[in-house]
Amino acid sequence: MITPEASPPASPASPASAVSPASSATSVGQTTAVPTSPFLTAAAGALPSRTVAVLEAIKHAILAGELKPGRPLVETDLANVLGVSKTPVREALKTLAGAGLVTMSPYRGAVVRVVNDEAARHVYDARLLIEPEALRRAVSAGHDWQPAHAALARARKARDQAERSLANRDFHRELYQGCGNPLLISMLDDLRDQTALVSAAAWRHEPDWLEVPSWEHEAAEHRAVLLAAEDGDADRAADLLRGHITSFVERNFPVGPLPQARTQEPQETQEP
Repeated sequence: MITPEASPPASPASPASAVSPASSATSVGQTTAVPTSPFLTAAAGALPSRTVAVLEAIKHAILAGELKPGRPLVETDLANVLGVSKTPVREALKTLAGAGLVTMSPYRGAVVRVVNDEAARHVYDARLLIEPEALRRAVSAGHDWQPAHAALARARKARDQAERSLANRDFHRELYQGCGNPLLISMLDDLRDQTALVSAAAWRHEPDWLEVPSWEHEAAEHRAVLLAAEDGDADRAADLLRGHITSFVERNFPVGPLPQARTQEPQETQEP
């Protein structure tokens, strides 16, 4: 993976020649050019819509950690790297802001979103309230689970964190999209990119000494959820998914259990 600090100088023939080595090494807090990246320079034009191509390229760079949290996203620099005008870049940044991957302000402009523990827990708390019930309804309705198998296979063969995170995002969508309620689907869709950002950030910050990476734990839990869904056991599938979401937070953001996972203890009333 090419990181901003390790990006080599672009050659004169490169489409990213506008990005200088000095600007690639500038600190996160400063306005800086976008680092040279294979998927940044190759992704534009790979999709039919230029704006969608730009959006996917920037999203991949964010989830892969090449555009790090807090890094300014300057329209001119992104346009030069991708070989497009500023218009598709501007539209892509607006969409990414709506998806929760980018923050925008009148003073700082667009910046890669910084995900702290509290924000991560809010995302997963919302999912915990909605997603298991959506899965239970999808199982009860007799959903087709083959696309979920395909998403698991893509996650297993992923070349980097971004690909794995996006494949996992697609897997979870296959769990809930058969629930029969378009409002539930829309609400969960709105959380998908933020979930991918949180999971990719968590994987990057795992200690090297772990014998089993977090994503392997999650893959095993995914398989168990899918098996229960295929067996038609709606309640077990929902319970396994609830445990999967809760365990991710407890492994990666262990400040305390989510409210829904906390055992309710009767509180003693004290005299004033």
